[in-house]
Amino acid sequence: MEKACNSHYHNQSLLLLPLFLSLLVAGLAYPTQDAQSQIISRFQQYLQINTTQPSPDYQSSTQFLLSQANSLSLESQVIEFVKGKPVILLKWPGSDLSLPSILLNSHTDVVPFEPSKWTHPPLGAYIDEGGNIFGRGSQDMKSVGMQYLEAIRSLKLSGFQPKRSLYLSFVPDEEIGGYDGAKKLAYSDVFKDMNVEIVLDEGLPSTDENYRLFYAEMAPWWLAIKSNGAPGHGAKLYDNSAMENLLKSIESIRRFRASQFDLLKAGLKSKGNVISVNMVFLKAGTPSPTPSEAEAGFDIRVPPTADIASLEKRIEEEWAPASRNMTFEFKQKVTPHDDLGRPLITATDDSNPWWTLIEEAINKANGKIGKPEILSGATDARYFRQLGLTAIGFSPMTNTPFLLHDHNEFLNKAEYFKGINVYESIIEAYTSYIPPGRDGVSRDEL
Repeated sequence: MEKACNSHYHNQSLLLLPLFLSLLVAGLAYPTQDAQSQIISRFQQYLQINTTQPSPDYQSSTQFLLSQANSLSLESQVIEFVKGKPVILLKWPGSDLSLPSILLNSHTDVVPFEPSKWTHPPLGAYIDEGGNIFGRGSQDMKSVGMQYLEAIRSLKLSGFQPKRSLYLSFVPDEEIGGYDGAKKLAYSDVFKDMNVEIVLDEGLPSTDENYRLFYAEMAPWWLAIKSNGAPGHGAKLYDNSAMENLLKSIESIRRFRASQFDLLKAGLKSKGNVISVNMVFLKAGTPSPTPSEAEAGFDIRVPPTADIASLEKRIEEEWAPASRNMTFEFKQKVTPHDDLGRPLITATDDSNPWWTLIEEAINKANGKIGKPEILSGATDARYFRQLGLTAIGFSPMTNTPFLLHDHNEFLNKAEYFKGINVYESIIEAYTSYIPPGRDGVSRDEL
């Protein structure tokens, strides 16, 4: 995979040329060589801070982000809903405080890595001859957090003044569920006072030229099924042994998984509209005697369009029926519905001006967009959708291999600069938007 990636990005100067031309088309000034170096240096500094779970150095990342806020004259505050887990809030005040605000969210933590499996040190932020910046978090999602800041820097230098207030949140612990970070923020009085109307959060890289926009995501259910039965000699046959009962359940789950996979392969449903099920562990006793307990774990991802009641009934009656001495437990069960019981889906049609605005802004920045998608993973965006807010997942990475949580995670310099340009366009459009019927700039004037 790496060799193919390196050959794809073999010449940095050739990659930067289309970016330069696109910026000219968009009517934007291209950063000087010195400015480019500073932009990349700041990104490298952030990548080099070790915020790896399970022991992230949040103190260092907080100091770094506050220094960036200070250099941009942004208002800042640090809140610890849970001690040692800082939520950093930055604010660029708008000229019309009666308008609801915009929130750009990102997380500061990253997943663990195996240094021996990396070509370059995972925390080194090494740049190879092709312009690829290697580092844990280069795609997920320190790049996005820094692109927010660099876009603001550029807009401030141009003299732009937002009408709506713009908030940036840098939250902890997304990689372990976000319970002490984004969730605490979303349900806090602090967040209520922010008067947020639209949230942007992370998305996924695109392997082609089209940016990917996400309007919903799969809810993770981590299911453990346990089977019980009488132990016995390994040389005899038994009815309803723990292993036999568990294997029946595994076969039932396998058939369900195959039926969902068939819908996907036949093109009858998209990846974000099927229920995915994968077995992640299997454990029992010693080889002899036959064990009295056996257990299997499954990672289930549930789309917001799924029939939840039907799935729960299937688990209770087919996958872990009490009649076979079976029990089940959810290690994690995230609801795909908001607090009012509605599917956690952000509208992608004309009824949602924020979706239209982001599409227009990306196009204005000379970007292309693929079809709206449901994200297969889980992000902090779900906590804001649960409140009924519009939330869109977006990470500006095209022509980039999917390396989130993988070895040799990297982002090319050209893509990083393009992403900054795209966020400039989005921030300008979002913070300037005045809904119909109010005085000010309309969307058509943007």
